[in-house]
Amino acid sequence: MATLDGTVALVTGASSGIGEATARRLAAEGAAVAVGARRVDRLERLVAEIADAGGTAVAIEADVAERAQAEDLVERTVRTLGRLDTVVNNAGVMLLGPALDAPIEEWERMVDLNVKGLLYVAKAALPHLLKFADEGPRMVTDLVNISSVAGRRARSGSAVYNATKFGVGAFAEALRQEVTERHVRVSLVEPGAVATELASHNRPEVLEAIKGRFGEIERLEADDIAETISFIVTRPRHMAINEVLVRPTEQQG
Repeated sequence: MATLDGTVALVTGASSGIGEATARRLAAEGAAVAVGARRVDRLERLVAEIADAGGTAVAIEADVAERAQAEDLVERTVRTLGRLDTVVNNAGVMLLGPALDAPIEEWERMVDLNVKGLLYVAKAALPHLLKFADEGPRMVTDLVNISSVAGRRARSGSAVYNATKFGVGAFAEALRQEVTERHVRVSLVEPGAVATELASHNRPEVLEAIKGRFGEIERLEADDIAETISFIVTRPRHMAINEVLVRPTEQQG
């Protein structure tokens, strides 16, 4: 029997990178998985791969930066799969560069997705997580929020991204204190450099700066973070992993 048999997980930002890898990992642990993102064609391929491996998954197109879509994503997950035990709040964007020259639209997109989108999903999911923590099969539920090393260390050229990720950390810890006695575990995962599409949305000059910053270090893979998330949500009921910072061995800052 797999650890998450009989449970349902929702993963946002699941069309690539950490979200995609996490959906596969949770499905392999026995969870039925709802995968949410804007790129529905990628979600459908992921669902087919999970099904081919013997798992259960459904694709739900959603931009969680839009409150109505975030709420609908949660409600459709519960309506389709019957419950909600695990939420991985992964959707996010990293748009870097000097604040002085940054397009304000980049700042707005980061705040809308990294902060407001995460809050919308959490708000919609919490009543379900509280309910199903009392109804088994594991008698505990999980809200995992994906932050970054940028949520711990401010750096020139990352001002607004830092602001969003510091905010995620503060929200996660305060919320944890509210609901932990009701067996809803709130966790924060802070990856360092990971080989995903995340940096690719930056302007060309910013991409060059990112390459220079990390040089030739061996970056983490999305599966490394998925394994970390799986570890968090498969712990026994009495054990909560509140915060995990995961860097490549060679990354200094």
